[in-house]
Amino acid sequence: MHIMTIDFEASCLPRHGRSFPIEVGIADGDRSRSWLIRPHDDWSGWDWTAEAEALHGLTRDRIVREGQPAAVVLAELAAATQGCRVVADSLIDQYWLDTLAAAAGAPTPFKIQHVVTLFDEQGADARRVAAAMAFADGQGATRHHAAGDALWLSALIAHMRGVATLSPTPHCLTLFAPE
Repeated sequence: MHIMTIDFEASCLPRHGRSFPIEVGIADGDRSRSWLIRPHDDWSGWDWTAEAEALHGLTRDRIVREGQPAAVVLAELAAATQGCRVVADSLIDQYWLDTLAAAAGAPTPFKIQHVVTLFDEQGADARRVAAAMAFADGQGATRHHAAGDALWLSALIAHMRGVATLSPTPHCLTLFAPE
């Protein structure tokens, strides 16, 4: 099954309070797409930290103005990932996907697997993982932005699997726009 990577940015980390997703990005090879997520009414009163805002650079005002409704983001995200194995580098991404789906009033469209599962499948040792991380670091992805983090993870997986790039599947070509 084709691998697509995903990353969420959020209002805060859960250790700082109740957090909600504010951006989601996916990558397929060297192509990426991201969505800003307008805060849902159900998230009123949930936490927002200056630390998170400084990290991802997204203000609450911007996501209110430019964000898409949860249902729109979820539907487009589900369509873009259809038939793909979706992988993240943090277990918390599943929580934010579930939170997005709940706000949209829809079931969670897929399960996110942790990248360690791929490492185990590949029999990757610490040296091989470190080499893949160094490769991904050298690709110039903008970190702490959802699409950039998804691109970084895509590069890491491609290197670890010995694939030059994770070229997009045909259905993804029409769903992705350059960032």
